Amino acid sequence: MPVTYAEVDLGAIAHNIRAVQNHIGPDVILIAVLKANAYGHGALMVAQTALQQGVQRLGVARPDEGAYLRANGVRVPILVMNYTSGRDLKTALDHDLLLSVTEDHIAEQLSALAEARGRPALVHVKVDTGMGRFGLLPDEVLPFIERLARLPGLAVEGIYSHFAVSDLADKSYTHQQFATFQQVLAALEAAGHYIPIRHIANSGATLDLPETHLDAVRVGIALYGMPRSSEVAPTVPLHPALSLKSRVARVRTLPAGSSISYGRTYITSRPTPVALVPVGYGDGYHRSLSNRGAVLINGRRAPIVGRVCMDQFVVDVSEAGDVRVDDEVVLLGCQGDASITAEEIATWAETINYEVTTGLLPRVPRLYTGDAHAYE
Repeated sequence: MPVTYAEVDLGAIAHNIRAVQNHIGPDVILIAVLKANAYGHGALMVAQTALQQGVQRLGVARPDEGAYLRANGVRVPILVMNYTSGRDLKTALDHDLLLSVTEDHIAEQLSALAEARGRPALVHVKVDTGMGRFGLLPDEVLPFIERLARLPGLAVEGIYSHFAVSDLADKSYTHQQFATFQQVLAALEAAGHYIPIRHIANSGATLDLPETHLDAVRVGIALYGMPRSSEVAPTVPLHPALSLKSRVARVRTLPAGSSISYGRTYITSRPTPVALVPVGYGDGYHRSLSNRGAVLINGRRAPIVGRVCMDQFVVDVSEAGDVRVDDEVVLLGCQGDASITAEEIATWAETINYEVTTGLLPRVPRLYTGDAHAYE
């Protein structure tokens, strides 16, 4: 058993998938988003859990993420949602990935490769309805689709966009984006272009705005049981799936006036019992949690004192009872009746819960637990 590890409850993920599926109904496709190693949870195990729950499509950010899943036996359609460069097109085709296409030169290269293989390449077209990132502006879409229609070896299977603030209570901008997307779809249909899979809803819109579901929804953060934001109440019951755990590496009492860690940012004002936790920013545990964060030991909170280092940090265990070497330390998750959530860590670190879990680095092993039916 490793000293430091992330524990992923696949039963919680299975429950969350079923909850979302029940919410959207049988006529809407659920695209389970597994980018960034399934938000830090482990892409392959989450993919297998999703498939066991009946999910038939997956989404990733980059071709290499899709290629990894293919190499490990995942055969359902996988949509690459970010830009794919010309040098990655062969890899994408070799692994039968669906690409998001927005540029003529990429479409032309993909057409030539698909023609040479004698098998059409399915693509999705991304529309920028107000996110300001990747995608075609609304008035660029129809001309682009018409150019794609003239390229051999390509078939437009899907068209989609992405909401910028669907996780907030104020949905006015989200409604504006959706209206823009509907106008694009209407213009395409009026010109005789019917695209089978239309999708725009992310987790926020999937849970709050059923009118945006269209043919498919793309759900990421909700599958992992984490709140989309603090502004909206949960509309379906979800369970967080990931915990981060370690063990006490050393216990001692430092005299008053002792400095702790780099920079001497913490000096003890009294004799202070402290414990060493062998986790640091080399594991993806934020340095910004220095003198701000806390962990759980014996079901009680122990505040971080001094700076978080690459591999370790120190906590004050004055209120944690009888602490001994090898006692369990929970950095994220539950211990007894106490808990520390990704949202709380994000507040300490001045970031968002997405970054808390996706930031966990590869040297933190993922251990998988849970029964797929545990939360029924």
